[in-house]
Amino acid sequence: MSFDPENGVQTQEHHKDVIRDLIARDKNHACVVMWSIANEPDSAGEGAYDYFKPLYDLARELDPQKRPCTLVSVMMPDPTKDVSAQLSDVICLNRYAGWYVCGGEDFDKAAGLLERELKYWTAVGKPVVFTEFGADTVAGLHNTTPVMYTEEYQVEYYKMNCEVFDAFDCVAGEQVWNFADFVTSQSLLRVEGNKKGLFTRDRRPKLAAHWFRQRWHKIPDFGYKA
Repeated sequence: MSFDPENGVQTQEHHKDVIRDLIARDKNHACVVMWSIANEPDSAGEGAYDYFKPLYDLARELDPQKRPCTLVSVMMPDPTKDVSAQLSDVICLNRYAGWYVCGGEDFDKAAGLLERELKYWTAVGKPVVFTEFGADTVAGLHNTTPVMYTEEYQVEYYKMNCEVFDAFDCVAGEQVWNFADFVTSQSLLRVEGNKKGLFTRDRRPKLAAHWFRQRWHKIPDFGYKA
């Protein structure tokens, strides 16, 4: 029903207005490298292609610099139905294998899930950026084994994900969710807010922040600082 032109939510015309406003506002910013048409929509749902195709066309028409277009895809049962494969220049994925999916289970199962999906995206032939991945972690909570919500679990979660990313040439980038803990409404999934930060709300590093520092410092700088 989301994309039913008669009985669904009537959003497409307003969505076009938002894209016009976005590009008019930000087209001259050097930091803008591509346009995101949507964040975590039902991009595998019935009617999604007919809904999003005109929005991609509009963004490409409006941008004088013809930057790449994408949408940020939410984790779904069957990524082969995601219209990103047909419409996006860069595949952007929010994935939580090892947390919302297979959380607390053997990391091998979560890794296998990621590997199967990345084999599909490799065949699609477009660059992939993981725009969100993370696990809620209570600062100072430790255990002898990496159980959920401990700092040890967060580190092992990121190690597993990044090992899979590094095994696939199609993966062009990674962006953890999130830099720092932040407040949310109360729910059974939240312990005084979203705790996926590499840092606490007052910017104290968790173990994972140190692990990522080591990981990212290994990336060659190709002499650009010389």
